[in-house]
Amino acid sequence: MRGEASLRVAGVVLVVRPSFGALVAAESELGPLFALVERAAGGRLGLGEMVALFWHCLAERPAGLTREAFAEGVTAGGLAAATPVLRVLIGQILAGR
Repeated sequence: MRGEASLRVAGVVLVVRPSFGALVAAESELGPLFALVERAAGGRLGLGEMVALFWHCLAERPAGLTREAFAEGVTAGGLAAATPVLRVLIGQILAGR
């Protein structure tokens, strides 16, 4: 589906979808989304910020998945796997879809 990305965490494929509600929740934790996009474009987006954005944008959270376990799974998967997902989310934030 347009605007979605898949992220494998601990062997489970999770769908990340930047819905309005998800982005509002992310913004309330991380600050203005435009500033987040600027930090990402400048290579200054922190791992914790990226994980928080992903967490808020999860379409569904598997039963028992904690934020800490999710963060560990994203970290274990590496930046190479997380970067394309981040790119999709940032593209959707900028495009407003």
